[in-house]
Amino acid sequence: MPSARPWPAIWLALAIWPSVAAAQGPAKSVERQIADATSPLPDALRPGAQVLGYQGNRLVLLRAGTNGMVCLADAPSAKGFHTACYHRALEPFMARGRALKTEGKSKAAVDSIRAAEIAAGTLPMPDAPAALYSIFHDDDAFDPSGGVPPGTPGLYVVYLPYATEATTGISATPARDRPWLMNPGTPWAHVMVNR
Repeated sequence: MPSARPWPAIWLALAIWPSVAAAQGPAKSVERQIADATSPLPDALRPGAQVLGYQGNRLVLLRAGTNGMVCLADAPSAKGFHTACYHRALEPFMARGRALKTEGKSKAAVDSIRAAEIAAGTLPMPDAPAALYSIFHDDDAFDPSGGVPPGTPGLYVVYLPYATEATTGISATPARDRPWLMNPGTPWAHVMVNR
């Protein structure tokens, strides 16, 4: 059974997903990376999702998309298993986070730089709600191909830039039994929906 992880650690992993990774062990096939990467999505969204995965140590486009979703394959150098899919309106924000992390920036620096760029109008954020789906597991050998087992940690998020309790009626108090608003009032405010 996977261990529970605190929400801040999960969010750090999602917000600044690595852009490159050193290959470890046998590389997964393109087909396997696509299947793994799209596993967090509802079935109907999987076939049309764009997929970014690994070729050697580089993050590359494995499959073009048709439905506005972007999925990231599990990074071969990262401990455990983690895939995430999000609406393409979030790609500039996510790509910038990956680039800054590759430069060695801390989470605080990544947040600060992206906030300044958003405020300056050079880093776009969605102007409508945008979803993110993710699953993670402590086991490097985790295989979601037979379906994601019950109890597998996951995170569903709806980005609502600058949302607050007052503008949404959604509590900003963390909870596991209901949706809640994380980072209210920021460009990356989002509703956490627990699985």
